[in-house]
Amino acid sequence: MEEENANIALMQPSADDLSVLLITLLKNVFYRQDNERLWAALLNLQARIRDYVAVLGLDLVLDEAEGHAFLKSRPVAEEDAAIFRLPRLVARRPLSFPVSLMLALLRKKLAEFDASGGDTRLVLSRDDIIELVRVFLPEGSNETRLIDQIETTINKVVDLGFLHKLKSIVPTTGPGNYEVRRILKAFVDAQWLAEFDARLAVYQAQLSNDSSGKEGQTHE
Repeated sequence: MEEENANIALMQPSADDLSVLLITLLKNVFYRQDNERLWAALLNLQARIRDYVAVLGLDLVLDEAEGHAFLKSRPVAEEDAAIFRLPRLVARRPLSFPVSLMLALLRKKLAEFDASGGDTRLVLSRDDIIELVRVFLPEGSNETRLIDQIETTINKVVDLGFLHKLKSIVPTTGPGNYEVRRILKAFVDAQWLAEFDARLAVYQAQLSNDSSGKEGQTHE
């Protein structure tokens, strides 16, 4: 009985949990795996958190199945936007083509991984990610420069929070492994993928035409 009461007490949010959760969510995405106790507090306090962040023009996005939560700006109706618009607390970040390409490929890889019914964590090596991307890049590029460019893109995707570099148990100076964060599913939906696939088809056609043009060139 005492053990049961102790477990119940551990699951109850403390007086400081609301403040900690609000600060955490305002700074970044919150993952259940980072703090199971605080995640339980989030589930209990989510109604109060929604009320607090609504004042700032934000919505709480909580995915219990995937185990993550984050804040996003609330959509503003056109008639309201013409009269009053809140400053954006959650900034929008324009994505370069290489970053968009990598996000789309990682999203598709995650969908294939989920369909296989295996583990819940998709882990890829640096070489795996390079091979995913390089087939969409122009042929004949300098190999070293190409890998450097892809690694730069990987680092940007890590900064965005969609890849997490894993620490190796055994110290090594070789390329590391990366976990594809499941929150990518919340940001890259089917419509985004379809629109990007259309852009990618145009891009590949352009690459093919450029390649054909070079092959057809003659030297006098």
